[in-house]
Amino acid sequence: MKAAVFHAPGNIACDTVDDPQIQDANDIILKVTSTAICGSDLHIYSGGIPQARPMVMGHEFMGIVEETGKNITNLKVGDRVVVPFPVACGSCHFCQNDLPVACEHSNPEFYGPEGGIFTEKGGALFGYTDLYGGYDGGQAQYVRVPYAHFGPRIVPDNLTDEQVLFLTDIFPTGYTGVKWGELKGGESVAIFGAGPVGSMAAKSAILYNAKKIIVVDTLQYRLDQVKRLTGCETILWEDAESTVQKIRDLTHGRGADVCIDAVGFEPERNLLDRAKAVVNFEKGSIKVLEACMSAVKRGGIVSIVGVYPVNYDNFKLGQIFDKGITIKAGQCSVHPIIDELMDHVQSGRVVLDDIITHRLSLDEVAKGYEIFDKKDDGCVKVVLDPWK
Repeated sequence: MKAAVFHAPGNIACDTVDDPQIQDANDIILKVTSTAICGSDLHIYSGGIPQARPMVMGHEFMGIVEETGKNITNLKVGDRVVVPFPVACGSCHFCQNDLPVACEHSNPEFYGPEGGIFTEKGGALFGYTDLYGGYDGGQAQYVRVPYAHFGPRIVPDNLTDEQVLFLTDIFPTGYTGVKWGELKGGESVAIFGAGPVGSMAAKSAILYNAKKIIVVDTLQYRLDQVKRLTGCETILWEDAESTVQKIRDLTHGRGADVCIDAVGFEPERNLLDRAKAVVNFEKGSIKVLEACMSAVKRGGIVSIVGVYPVNYDNFKLGQIFDKGITIKAGQCSVHPIIDELMDHVQSGRVVLDDIITHRLSLDEVAKGYEIFDKKDDGCVKVVLDPWK
């Protein structure tokens, strides 16, 4: 079969690899009909999250059940399903307590309570390095889906692939960032990042009846798209100080009720930012998180859904304490909310596929990664067809 294979930073190619096989009675084999490149994939592509051996990429995918393990009774061959990006068993302590992203069984080699990229991890993720379980991903014509009694959801016949594909990751992730903000209606929400997750956070803030939605980004074309799709206010990032002041000006001088970091550890950085990271033995930067903590009001909430894999020096704990900020962070647990979000899509309360800017064949995956990484050609979201 064809698959997008990571070989080294900057080198992802469409290769011919062996078809996946059933390995456990709770597996299914899925014929992938639609898959996408995620911003998190770029962390592997850049080398920010290490991966030594070749690996099939991709954790945003859906398709048609091709084969089932003998224990699978909830699905049958021919069912069309969408698959949450965490690999989760459904039976452990964390899965039973609505935290499947911390599954105790899916990542046995690297799992543990400590946390951190070079120590002990949580549960596994599809196509997201050996540190996160080593499972081949879904940027391929076929993929093995473990624990298929728990993860995949059948897609209603009246919905297209593109209407539901982003239930795999970016919509639940953006929605979680807003949900963590504990909105009651009427609040102000500042979202840092107008990429796919930031756009989904803006759509989710509308579902939560936020009064003012402000989206920040360094690229005007991405701000123009999210404004067109959601009607939000936008701020073009020039520097942290002016950006924070603009958010305060829009929120009665107090700051936003909720700030969402949808960027993570690899923002655009100048030479000084990069030099600081080298001196402190850090990967990337926390400049966006620092801006969130400044832009949020006293007693506000900062949601971190962008990826931060390592520790950082000079973390502003004093500011957090003085302002009484609540911080919520982590990978999104898709399984407990995917059915609710499917209902939002089916009812028409939210549209997901309008953020797609590029549709490519799997053969063009190298081009897809390049334009997404470099933000060329107005790229916001790339969807791949494995069979085109």
